[in-house]
Amino acid sequence: MKTSTRLVRSFRDITGGDTDLRRPVVTLFSGGLDSTYLLYRLARAGATDVRAISVGLGGDEQAAQLQRIADKLGVQVQVTDAREEFVDEFVRPAIAAHAVYLDTHPISSSLSRPLIARVAVGAAREHDAQMILHTANRSQNTLRRLNGALELLGFQGRFGSPYDLNPVDREVKIKELQSVGLDEMAERSASGDSNLWCREFESGILDDPEDHVVPESYYRWSARRGVAPAPEHLEIGFRQGIPVAVNGEELPLAEIIERLNWTVGAHGIGRYTGLEHLPGGVKVLEVREMPAARLLMASRRHLETAVLEAESLREKMHVEQVWVREALEGRWFGELRRACDSFIAELVASVTGTVRWRLSARGASTTSIVAASPRYVRNREDWEQASIQAEISHYEAASDGDIRGGKW
Repeated sequence: MKTSTRLVRSFRDITGGDTDLRRPVVTLFSGGLDSTYLLYRLARAGATDVRAISVGLGGDEQAAQLQRIADKLGVQVQVTDAREEFVDEFVRPAIAAHAVYLDTHPISSSLSRPLIARVAVGAAREHDAQMILHTANRSQNTLRRLNGALELLGFQGRFGSPYDLNPVDREVKIKELQSVGLDEMAERSASGDSNLWCREFESGILDDPEDHVVPESYYRWSARRGVAPAPEHLEIGFRQGIPVAVNGEELPLAEIIERLNWTVGAHGIGRYTGLEHLPGGVKVLEVREMPAARLLMASRRHLETAVLEAESLREKMHVEQVWVREALEGRWFGELRRACDSFIAELVASVTGTVRWRLSARGASTTSIVAASPRYVRNREDWEQASIQAEISHYEAASDGDIRGGKW
């Protein structure tokens, strides 16, 4: 990375050199074990002006709990509601781009990290902070996504994660935080990340792909709630590739996502388990809960198939993976992803219509696909007869022209 001399990779990078811990420091703060422990280490090192930034994206954030931790450690917490920007600027293009990682799961943290980085840069500039710190480690893809976004956003101070080269054992972090009265940190059995689009879990008890069981308590939208709901029908309307309505009622995209998470999730639909690659090709296990994403992506693909030529759709599927790669590798603010957006926008402009689903404990199945400008036929036999007649008429007209032209 070009900014390696300014990259924070260990706790020594924070306290050593010419770092002045009396100047403001911005940290990304989720209330989890790693981000809480970073605040603890900064306070212990003598940092006097720490701004803990929490970015609300419609997930499981609890402002009161964040404030309690900040008060306990003597830092200032700033909660920013960025749900609207997240949906409009990041989720919306991801839906159009069918942003699914290698046909396994819709991407999620790749969408939230550039926005979180942008909020952090804004806070750092507002407070004249010398550093932006986060807590991703080298077994988390967030490391390169946040670092990449911070670099492309042009932040001139130091930035990075001290856990990159200086990981701290989970039990050590819990013990030290308990010593200052944060006993609840002992309850964290895995790393979690949540927003309106996805709830994600990794590490801890989910480390081993060959032996992992996800506790039912981790799930929220698709959690089992006694008697399974009765089968139901649900219709999603799209305009130019973007969801605009549920069961005929036009709604903002954020409300559509929220409603579908609970409605679709109630049938146990939308759980994903998959492996993602780290730099160097090593794979790590990640578990996701994404009911709305499951149905919205599938619906839009059905409509795309209905209106686009096969070759156009094939090329779009190729560009989709380029789009996903750029987001995944921390280059959201790069020129190639923006160029992919332009290509995708041209193709999805005609993707308008509705898809109707039957939801049940057995899954989701379509009962109606209606496109505004379809290429499909609704009666194969009628189409075959019309097609044959058109070909015969064309042949007869050509033959008649040959006879009159003296070619016989």
